[in-house]
Amino acid sequence: MNLASLLALALDPTLAFRAVGRTADPWQRDVLLATERQLLLNCSRQAGKSTVAAALALHAALFAPGGALVLVVAPSLRQGEELYRKIVEVYQALGGPTTATARSRHRLELANGSRVVCLPGREATIRSFGGVRLLLLDEAARIPDELYRAVRPMLAVSQGRLVAMSTPFGCRGWFYQEWVGAGPWRRFQVPWHQCPRISPEFIAEERRALGDDWVRQEYEADFLAMVGRVYPDWEQALVPGPVTAIGRQVGGIDFGWRSPFAAVWGVVDRDDVLWIVGERYRTQSPLSDHAAALAKLGDVEWFADPASASDRHELSARGLTVRTGLNPIREGIARVTARLRTDRLKIVAPACPNLVREGHLYRYPDAGEGENPLDRDDHALDALRYLVARLDERPATTPAPVVAVPAQPDLWVPLPTE
Repeated sequence: MNLASLLALALDPTLAFRAVGRTADPWQRDVLLATERQLLLNCSRQAGKSTVAAALALHAALFAPGGALVLVVAPSLRQGEELYRKIVEVYQALGGPTTATARSRHRLELANGSRVVCLPGREATIRSFGGVRLLLLDEAARIPDELYRAVRPMLAVSQGRLVAMSTPFGCRGWFYQEWVGAGPWRRFQVPWHQCPRISPEFIAEERRALGDDWVRQEYEADFLAMVGRVYPDWEQALVPGPVTAIGRQVGGIDFGWRSPFAAVWGVVDRDDVLWIVGERYRTQSPLSDHAAALAKLGDVEWFADPASASDRHELSARGLTVRTGLNPIREGIARVTARLRTDRLKIVAPACPNLVREGHLYRYPDAGEGENPLDRDDHALDALRYLVARLDERPATTPAPVVAVPAQPDLWVPLPTE
């Protein structure tokens, strides 16, 4: 990079985008030209916040008098490494305008004395840094309050900049409180339609597959009250008595020994409504007993816990059709929620007492205690999640027989729990 290009970059940090073959979106240009010390970026997924952060980091590292310390902090080191890699990618695309004197997976040192450092997201090991010129908090809504309190003093003497960027994670934690509070932040809300690389067709498919609440949070940068019940619309899926449902038979399985083995099953009808008509819920029973009981249900396509390959293989060896379920918790919850909200999930309540009970009890933790629901009251729900997540991921790959599950007690009454 020649002197003229370097001067142009100093005056206009959006030129870093050209180096990676892109043009800054209007909101990205506004962020890069902002002069405020504290910025909150509340962004849609895939809106381009990492490239903005990389440009901010390099501008500080290249042009701060006497060099600059730029810190990257995220909830986990793995997440921080992703942003750090983007910074290195832009640095290389610019042609290394200042010589790198040291470089590793977590640190870039430049000949002008600047450093870019990626830190693990642990309050206990992050306190030793001071004199920070730019502090970047990535996935900030998921950074615990205690970590946020630990990093703010790093700016006390340097009067450096604090830039926090994230997709919302409910009405919880410091990121939400700063967003709605009166603090001296310049706030940027960036919904999906401000990113020309995200199409309306993609959003429509996300809305169909995962529900409106998922789109509002992940793509419209809207804070939703996620603390409390995971499935607040649970009751509307419950039906009081035996039904006759016609469609292909499917089921979900969560393996367990001390924790319950849980299986739920039913049919998907021609309107894509999933009818759950039975469950098996037992502790300390051999897998052979479960296999024998489930085999009585006939030709069911089962979607089972992906973490238990040996158990899946044993059920398959005993004649059951067993596929691997999908495990990501948040996506699975979103797909179940989408079916609840669109009236495409029905549960015969007398036949599924444990599933019904868990649906009422399943809860998110308090703020700062993690992003996934509490790991209890979830065995039958996990079986349902494995089923729904895989079912809604793609159509059936092979034809399945269409059967009628009639209103007969031996088909819809649950198998014994003990």
